[in-house]
Amino acid sequence: MAEEKFYFEHGVNANSAFAGKIVRNVQLAEEALQVKLTARDAWVLVEGGEEECERALGFLEELNRRSGETRIIQPDFEQLLKAFRDHHEGDLQKLYAGKIVVGPKHKEIMPRSLAQLKYLQAMREKEVVFGIGPAGTGKTYLAMAMAVSALLAGDIQRIVLTRPAREAGENLGFLPGSLEEKIMPYLRPLYDALYDMLDFEQATSLIQKNIIEVAPLAFMRGRTLNSAFVILDEAQNTTKDQMLMFLTRMGYSSKIVVTGDPTQNDLKDNEKSGLQHAEASLRNISEIAFCKFSAADVVRHALLEKIINAYSMKNV
Repeated sequence: MAEEKFYFEHGVNANSAFAGKIVRNVQLAEEALQVKLTARDAWVLVEGGEEECERALGFLEELNRRSGETRIIQPDFEQLLKAFRDHHEGDLQKLYAGKIVVGPKHKEIMPRSLAQLKYLQAMREKEVVFGIGPAGTGKTYLAMAMAVSALLAGDIQRIVLTRPAREAGENLGFLPGSLEEKIMPYLRPLYDALYDMLDFEQATSLIQKNIIEVAPLAFMRGRTLNSAFVILDEAQNTTKDQMLMFLTRMGYSSKIVVTGDPTQNDLKDNEKSGLQHAEASLRNISEIAFCKFSAADVVRHALLEKIINAYSMKNV
C-alpha cells in the first residue's frame, strides 16, 4: 500500500481543481482510479497500490496544470478523469491541439475524445462527413462549432441547419399552430447549440439576415447551396430518397455534415433509414468520411455512458 500527498501550486486549490464539486468528484476519481483520496484546500492525500497512486498523482498534476490556465468545469474534469482511467492520458495534448475557437469571446471548444478529434479532422479535410453514434457524443455540437468558425473566418458565406420533422409518428400537418410554431420544437436543439457559441444579438442578427438558416429538411428540395456549411441532424429519420435529395443540394465551395443515431430511428418498420443506406452505399468514396462514436465518447453527464451501455446489452 502506497501513500502520497499532492500539493497544489500556482494559486490552485482543491475546490477549483475538482470543478467546485469536491465530494462528488472525489468519489468519481476514487472509483475510476481505484485509490482513496482525502482532499483538503491545498493538498490531496492519495492511498492505494503503487501503480494506481502513480496514475492518480499524474491526474492531479494535470488538474493542477489545467486549473492554472483556465477554469475547470465539470465536463473538463470528467474528460481528464476518463483519459487517465482508460490509460489514454498521453492523448490529451493531441486533444488540446485540436481545439476550435469560436465567437466574439473566443470560446475554446476542445474535442473530449479521440473519436471527436478524428471527427474534427475529417470536417477540416473532407467535403462530406457523417457523424454516427449515440446521443451526447458531441456530433451536432462540434459540427455547429466548425460551421460557426468557418463563417466567422470568411471561409463560407452561410450556414444551413436542417433536420427531418418526424418524431414518433407525428405529422406536422396535424399539429396546431403556424408553420414556424410547428417546426420550432424540432429545430430547438440546433438553436441551443448556436446560441451557446455566439452572443444572442449576433446570432439573432445572422438568422434575420438569413446568413444562418434553420429549416426542416422538406425545405431543402430544389435548392443548390453554394459556399455553405450544411448540417443535417437526426439523419436516422430520413428515408433513402430524402437522404439522396439532401446530399444533392451540395454546391461549389460547400461542406456537408450529416449526424445521426441509428438506435433512435422513428421511421415506420418497413422503411429503411437513409443514414444506414448512405453508409452502405458511400463508404468507398474518398471525399466522404464516416466517423463512428460509442458510449465511451459520451461527453454529457458521466452517468449517460453507463445508461447507454446498459440499454445496448443483449437480451434486455
